Amino acid sequence: MNTQAIINIFAQGFFLQASLILALGAQNIFVLNSGLRKQRHLLVALVSSICDTLLVFVGVLGVATFFVQFPILKISLGVIGVGFLAYYGILKLKEVMNGIEFSQTSQVSTTIKQTILTSLGFSLLNPHVYLDTVVLIGGYSSKFSLFIERFYFGAGASTFSTIWFFGLALLASLASRILNNPKTMRIVSLLSSLILVLLAIKLGTDVFEWIKFAYS
Repeated sequence: MNTQAIINIFAQGFFLQASLILALGAQNIFVLNSGLRKQRHLLVALVSSICDTLLVFVGVLGVATFFVQFPILKISLGVIGVGFLAYYGILKLKEVMNGIEFSQTSQVSTTIKQTILTSLGFSLLNPHVYLDTVVLIGGYSSKFSLFIERFYFGAGASTFSTIWFFGLALLASLASRILNNPKTMRIVSLLSSLILVLLAIKLGTDVFEWIKFAYS
């Protein structure tokens, strides 16, 4: 395989992932909030990048067929994801209502373990993440007959994920110097809360449709 072919396959994975990950979702909101609060944001970006990379290569290896054959997995993840998103949405709303002091010093309070577990939750407890990475990217990669071609395709997709999450975390961290005041951070928390709750409702309706389809 020549260099031009490798670059072409890599670019296809890179830009396909770009088209999927740029949509506003719970994972992006969590990374953005972590950066604005400088709350172990680089660790959050690292965990998010690793999760996306693993899921992309799970899809490239052809595991998507297993995921499609057992819809109960998608439904179970969806139910857990609804609860997870709703919980954090309500948590953000309570921050605003209880008048928590929003400052850089007060926000760096989570432990490494808490940060990793929460990052894993936002990365893995949403079935739409699996649909994007495992099913869509994995399905697209099936057009390549050779494993090495699928590898370069997956490498392109995971490279964009890594650049995106670290870029988002770092830019949000830089923006926090301007936005880091109680009024602005309360607005950010309120918007985050509303979006997370809306995403939980949207996911809930999707899960309901999946259940109807699976048992109809």
